[in-house]
Amino acid sequence: MNTNKYEPMQTVQIENRTWPSKVITQAPEWCSVDLRDGNQALEVPMNLEQKIDFFNYLVKVGFKTIEIGFPAASDTDYNFTRYLIENNMIPEDVAIQVLTQSRQSIIDKTMSSLHGAKKAIVHLYNSTSKVQREYVFGFGEEECIKLAVDGARMIQEYIDNDTSGTQFIREYSPESFSSTETDFAIEICNAVLDCWKPTPDNKVIINLPETVEVTTPNIYADKVELVHTHLKYRESVILSIHTHNDRGTGIASSELGLLAGAQRVEGTLFGNGERTGNADIITLALNMMMQGVEPGLDFRDINEAVAVYEDNTGMHVSERHPYSGKLVFSAFSGSHQDAIKKCMERQSKSSGTWSVAYLPIDPKDIGRSYEPIIRINSQSGKGGVAYVMEQCFGLVLPRSFQKDFISIIKSESEKNGMELLPQQVFDLFDETYINVFTPYMLEKYTETDIGDKNSEVKATIRKNDQVFKIHGKGNGLLDAFVNAFSELTGISFSINMYNEHSMNSGTDSAAITYVELRNNEDGNIYLGAGVSSSVTKSSIRAIVSGINRMIK
Repeated sequence: MNTNKYEPMQTVQIENRTWPSKVITQAPEWCSVDLRDGNQALEVPMNLEQKIDFFNYLVKVGFKTIEIGFPAASDTDYNFTRYLIENNMIPEDVAIQVLTQSRQSIIDKTMSSLHGAKKAIVHLYNSTSKVQREYVFGFGEEECIKLAVDGARMIQEYIDNDTSGTQFIREYSPESFSSTETDFAIEICNAVLDCWKPTPDNKVIINLPETVEVTTPNIYADKVELVHTHLKYRESVILSIHTHNDRGTGIASSELGLLAGAQRVEGTLFGNGERTGNADIITLALNMMMQGVEPGLDFRDINEAVAVYEDNTGMHVSERHPYSGKLVFSAFSGSHQDAIKKCMERQSKSSGTWSVAYLPIDPKDIGRSYEPIIRINSQSGKGGVAYVMEQCFGLVLPRSFQKDFISIIKSESEKNGMELLPQQVFDLFDETYINVFTPYMLEKYTETDIGDKNSEVKATIRKNDQVFKIHGKGNGLLDAFVNAFSELTGISFSINMYNEHSMNSGTDSAAITYVELRNNEDGNIYLGAGVSSSVTKSSIRAIVSGINRMIK
């Protein structure tokens, strides 16, 4: 790899940093930028209908600030802004946010787009990094500060002269903050604040964009803390962060940024955004929930979030995406499956805090079901198979059945090169242990008590086209039937293990019986199962299935 062309990241000199010892104890103010930052990153931008659907969903889950576009950049964004305002689609407690550069014509169009809005955030930005200043714009620090202050002044003049009654909130971003010298970032933010002169009753937002993620999250946090401790009017400023994910650590940068003093987070659902995207607000919010912090956003139906996102953006939520991916609550490893099964059994009997191996949160809390937690394939273990059979079908498999059945599962999965769905697992169990009707099939039987707990049984057995009448005596029904059947088959066998339970609740529930049959001649064990609304009939059927498997 050609590493010589890259410079190592520069650390930040900061004494007595405080963020490493802090924890997140409350949710920040959330701002969705899905309809601006996220939308401009789509190959096919959302149309009006899709934007409205997305906007309504953001309101539904609890966002109080939604950046809806860059009105001066396109007629589409301008018209969408006007549509929301003119059709009274913005709730009283929700502020729309629009982005603008520091140019007179752009600010003019931006402010006109907001006419009549109840509550609006005007988000001013200009690029501040050395690379942008010198290579893109060709000016120095003084010109960069002047550009920002001029824009702030123009916005303030509009606000001062507004007669529509809009509640305006001002926001400034030194774009490319993460690549800007921290001292200069502080200087330009303070210059804008001097122009706006915020008060505790009329706060402004200073937003620190990690426009391109170029450092480890700890360095970003250091930079945020320096701004946090060196801003003027600090009690009158809402410190905001907006991280991207170029290095794959956008979530971590946002979390550490909050520890470093940020009070507000801008991001998108599922991290949609240019290049590798923004910080994923869903993940951030649910990370907080996992620590017992109320996130202030309602993602109790994560499947709806996925559907709204995929339908409107044309993007796909990865199967391994935190919390929302289809496979994140699934376990294929046998040891994982066994651990989950045991923990889930314990959790069902406990009213304490959530504590299940491999599952950091209860899937039910975000609208996911337990059914797909255990996924069955050639890597699965007997615990996972047992869990699926119990949770989905009410079958509590004895250990001998778990051990025997898992080899059949692995063979079937390897043969087909795919995982087995729960119904396929059940059908395979049914075919292997329950519906084993050849060579012998039970047609009917009768039991007669003959005293002293002894029974006599008479049964009709079919083998191919032959019908046999058998009878036997023994210590109870099963012993009598084993004696009769042994005489018919010429095989001496005995019941090594017997287990039965109801498969469902209610008076009409079916019973399932599991038996281990020992061939008394060679000592081998054979398994059989039977199902019936009658426990005695399910027991007889289990013995017949076991004998048929023994003969095969």
